[in-house]
Amino acid sequence: MKSYTQPTLGMVVLAAGFSSRLGHPKALATVRGRNLLTRTIQVLAPFSTAKILVIVPAAAARYRIGISAGTVTFAANRCRASGLSSSIRLGIHLSRYNSAVLLLPVDLVHLSMPDIGRLIARWQGSRRRVAARRIGSGAGTPLILPRCLYASAAQLTGDEGLRDVIRRLPSSALSRIDMPSAITDVDTAKDLERARRHLHRS
Repeated sequence: MKSYTQPTLGMVVLAAGFSSRLGHPKALATVRGRNLLTRTIQVLAPFSTAKILVIVPAAAARYRIGISAGTVTFAANRCRASGLSSSIRLGIHLSRYNSAVLLLPVDLVHLSMPDIGRLIARWQGSRRRVAARRIGSGAGTPLILPRCLYASAAQLTGDEGLRDVIRRLPSSALSRIDMPSAITDVDTAKDLERARRHLHRS
């Protein structure tokens, strides 16, 4: 008799960038008393069946403050100077035994649980397809990459992101959904200030 294992979904938060335009680590930028890393973990945690993997710089003791060791595993990207692709490759390598992996940057300041839940539900409905946020006529993160595409992602170099991988996919291999809460990211001090004002009013 054949035995079947339940498909598993790994979760990877990309938080090893230099944040040069912001001037300090995005992951530690605070909005209403919570830094962006803490907020992202809290959004993902209800959907995670294992520890959430966070890719961080090599010297990142501050990133661990206030984060439960039972919820998160930290992995240091010692090659982050080579670009975003190094964090993606590391995250996928460390998640390679999962059926798929959800990848997202740490700076989606308005990210909501309902949008993440809908993304995961879309993947569960067709597990060999990429489930991704719709961006105009294309797609990008947050996205769920199935195991069949891990090898393609492992070939990324420099600042090439997953958007370039999915751009080359046939339409039959991609499922896009609207994720309004993932539209706003934090790249600059002005972005952060706008996010703080928005959440203060909400």
